[in-house]
Amino acid sequence: MLVGRDASRLERIAADLRIRGATEVRCVVRDLSHVNDLQPWMDALWSEWNGLDLCLVAQGTLPDTKRCESDIDYAKSVLELNADACLLLLLALAARFEAQASGQLLALGSVAGDRGRAGNYVYGAAKAALATLMSGLEQRLAPRGVQVLTIKPGWVDTPMTAAFRKGPLWASAEKVARDIVRTSLRGRSGVVYSPAFWRPIAWVVRMLPGWLFRRWRF
Repeated sequence: MLVGRDASRLERIAADLRIRGATEVRCVVRDLSHVNDLQPWMDALWSEWNGLDLCLVAQGTLPDTKRCESDIDYAKSVLELNADACLLLLLALAARFEAQASGQLLALGSVAGDRGRAGNYVYGAAKAALATLMSGLEQRLAPRGVQVLTIKPGWVDTPMTAAFRKGPLWASAEKVARDIVRTSLRGRSGVVYSPAFWRPIAWVVRMLPGWLFRRWRF
C-alpha cells in the first residue's frame, strides 16, 4: 500500500511494482500533514488489511532556514509537517503494532538530527525529535516483538536536493533504498546510517567540543 499526495506518482510506482511481481498494490492519496482524522482512517486501514507487517514512514521537506528565521508562520508549517504530523503518525502506528505484537516500524530520519547546524537547524530539530521518539518506541515495543528502525541518510540526490551542488559524500536514492531493504530483512531494531560511512562522521560531529563546533561552519 502506497500513501502519498501525488496520485500520478503513486500510480507510476504501483505499475513498476506490479511489473516486478507484486500481486496487489493499492494507492491511497492522502496528505499526512492533516492529522485531524488520523485515528479513524488508521482504524479502517488496519481492519481492511487485517494488520500490517511493515510500515515505512518517509515524510517531510527541506525548508529554507533563512526564511524560517524571519517568517514564523512558514517555520510553523515546516515544523508541523516535518515533526508534529510525522510523530503523531508514528504514535498511531506504534499502538497498532503493539496490539498485534508483531511487525516492523521504520522511519526515515537524517544525520541532520544528530546535532544542530546553523545551515539547517530547523530541519535538524524536526529530525532530532523523530529520532528521540523512535528511540522511545524501540524500548517500548521491543518486549512485544516489534522491530523499530530509524534510517539516517546523509546527503541524497533527490528532487528535494536538486539545486544543491553534489560531491563525493552524496548518495543515490537507490543506494539508500537498498540499505533500508537489507536492514529490514535482517529484522533488526535501532539506527542505521546510509551510506554506512556517515556513522563515524556523525559520531565526530557529535563529539566536537562546543568552541570548535561554533567556529567550524559546515
